[in-house]
Amino acid sequence: MSVSVEEALNIIINSIEIKDFEIVPIENVTSRISAEKIYATSSSPKFNNSAMDGYAILFDDKDNELIVTNKIFAGDDNQDILKAGRTIKVMTGARVPQNCEAVIAQEDVEITGNKIKINYDVKKMQHIRFVGEDIQKGELLIDIGDEINFSKVTLLASQGISHIKVYKKPKIVVFASGEELKLHYQPIKDYQIYNSNTPTFISRAQELGCDVSFIGQAHDSIESIKEYINNSLNADLIITSGGVSVGEADFTRESFTQVGLDTLFDGIIVKPGKPTIFGKIKDTFILNLPGNPLASAMVFEMVGKIIIQKMIGSKNFYHNFITTKLGKNLLNKKGRLTLLPGFFDGEKFNPSDKKSPGMISILSECNSFIVLNEDITKLNENHIVKVLPINWKFFCDKKKDYITYE
Repeated sequence: MSVSVEEALNIIINSIEIKDFEIVPIENVTSRISAEKIYATSSSPKFNNSAMDGYAILFDDKDNELIVTNKIFAGDDNQDILKAGRTIKVMTGARVPQNCEAVIAQEDVEITGNKIKINYDVKKMQHIRFVGEDIQKGELLIDIGDEINFSKVTLLASQGISHIKVYKKPKIVVFASGEELKLHYQPIKDYQIYNSNTPTFISRAQELGCDVSFIGQAHDSIESIKEYINNSLNADLIITSGGVSVGEADFTRESFTQVGLDTLFDGIIVKPGKPTIFGKIKDTFILNLPGNPLASAMVFEMVGKIIIQKMIGSKNFYHNFITTKLGKNLLNKKGRLTLLPGFFDGEKFNPSDKKSPGMISILSECNSFIVLNEDITKLNENHIVKVLPINWKFFCDKKKDYITYE
């Protein structure tokens, strides 16, 4: 039975649970998803330190000539205490004396021998970095489901954390079916066409953080496709396309059924891409996408990405969007929710003029898409639309209404 896009997404989100994790060095953790809460083991800064090269003083001495008694470098374990009429030179990052009440930049003093005179308006506690002003000991730095990027690696390194627990990358298997299509490395006749879907799924799943295996092309028989399915059941997800209509040569649906597919939904009420099946065989999920290239790619962007966001362990598995204006007038046939690719230039979204489900070139010229309510037949230029990115990740941890309305 066909379901709405919203029902399909709810089924996906509620069906997938991730538990497997591994320990990874922080140098190799970029783009992985944390499987643990990480708290600060120490404050940052750990001690009051100087924000620049200069002189530590007591505030009441700001108008006095001061004698320089010592010099403190970053990393020195000093326990100095300032005395009236005295100053200590401190370098950037150095621990300041315990009773320091201001640091004067070295360019703001006049130096005569071992004495200085301040020629600058001093503010109390200026140029001092205080204990914990950046990070407090015990503060939550990284939560379960957070994606680790370079800035979070910076946090981890600053706390002396060398390894963290992350969710394992999902294992995805892709195989081709339909002998009427030739793989891109096979010879081809003038009347034949290449299979562009399979390389698309492989590269897209890799971009989204998965370990992907391609196991070849099945023959047009139930037994051959069943062999490929059984060979893939060690994966978290199997992705195929085509072969789920009612044609005589469409064996994929029957093959999955005979292997024991528990169908979670069979068809999505959307255009393009209605003939989409999502289900499960034992612990392996199955996503069978439409055979038409644009349709399969668009449905993958709508539902396949959410499957992967759940499988990588991210807490952000809802579609997010950018609100912008339409770059030109738009006509649409009402009846089903519509996925319409286009290009967002930073100011406006310009829908593609081409949108036939069988086309291949469209997505290479697009970086995003909009989801049109089923009642829309026309939108005028500058109408407010919600843009869902393709060329960059943009998800959130709360459900939002991503549909554009009249």
